Amino acid sequence: MQVELNINGQLHNAEVETRTSLLDCLRDALGMTGAHAGCEHGVCGACTVLLDGVAVRSCLMFAVQADGYAITTIEGLSPGAGELSPLQDAFCETHGMQCGYCTPAMILVAHAMLLKNPTPSREDIVEAISGNICRCTGYAQIVEAIALAAERMRGHNEPQARP
Repeated sequence: MQVELNINGQLHNAEVETRTSLLDCLRDALGMTGAHAGCEHGVCGACTVLLDGVAVRSCLMFAVQADGYAITTIEGLSPGAGELSPLQDAFCETHGMQCGYCTPAMILVAHAMLLKNPTPSREDIVEAISGNICRCTGYAQIVEAIALAAERMRGHNEPQARP
């Protein structure tokens, strides 16, 4: 079946079997490897992408179901080539990642939350990422990174100029 997917603002055509997951289509057919295959049962959250701004598990969705929606992957959050979004920058600054496997999904979930709630409490952040598993960090730096990004997106706690 032919699908036309709007990914990160660009239309992509792919020929897929009707049973092909959105995750497999993104990774295998389109070469977008930011969404990771973890459990492939919708439990770990590593495959999270945004569908019209809502975090979804791409391993649980067929590619044909995504036709007509705006899909955002981690590749689409960067403001420009070689640049980081405020969330990506905060994750780097606070060491909110170790192996990096869960990081794209954590950032996308946080991005979706911050679109709805630009002033999240610690509890809001913990709730937002509760469906995503990280086996490396213990979550403290992830929560710190999201809180820092939220501040910066509101114009507070700006980073120091780098020499």
